[in-house]
Amino acid sequence: MSNIETKVVESLFSMQDLEYKRFHAKLIPSVQEELIIGVRTPELRKYAKDFAKTDEAKEYIKILPHNYYEENNLHAFILEQIKDYDECIAEVERFLPYVDNWATCDMMAPKVFQKNRERLLEKIKIWIKADDTYTIRFAIEMLMKYFLDDTFDVMYPEMVAEVNSEEYYVNMMMAWYFATALAKQYDLTLPFIENKKLDKWTHNKAIQKSVESRRITYEQKDYLRTLKIK
Repeated sequence: MSNIETKVVESLFSMQDLEYKRFHAKLIPSVQEELIIGVRTPELRKYAKDFAKTDEAKEYIKILPHNYYEENNLHAFILEQIKDYDECIAEVERFLPYVDNWATCDMMAPKVFQKNRERLLEKIKIWIKADDTYTIRFAIEMLMKYFLDDTFDVMYPEMVAEVNSEEYYVNMMMAWYFATALAKQYDLTLPFIENKKLDKWTHNKAIQKSVESRRITYEQKDYLRTLKIK
């Protein structure tokens, strides 16, 4: 372990909360519990915000893979702070193959992506066809975060519907995407559910999440319930 890694890990352990570790470990079964330190996310984000301003942070993100779950989350939070789009996208693509759980994947949302959505979309089209579970999940997450409002186009849910995966964490993100799309773009998204464009599990999970949403009307929920696949 390099000096910078040792310093970072010591800092992370100084923020350890063992009760939180035991609780959080149950939420991310794909990560061994001994690799979870137990740092609460607000504390880690605060640490990352300060650390990202240092030269050590630039050195740290060159070191892959990391040992601990929180190191990966720290890495993700540092990438969020990169202001140059080309630099940020290069570092995200270098990091994605090492993302090994849904939480790290879902936490990462670089701020510079917001102002570079056209260029980001070209990357999403590549990521969504990857073989790696969390690269695909990240692609769908980016479509959900940046392409469901003023820039929405029906081609985006079509991209998601075309994903064919047996991976739970991909299909769960697909369901989450369609539930959110129904909340924000109901009329344009509904045909994907009516025409059963998703596999049975993802289809029903998307409906379940929609029915649980406060952003969908009671009338819409009642209709969606009739579309469940038995």
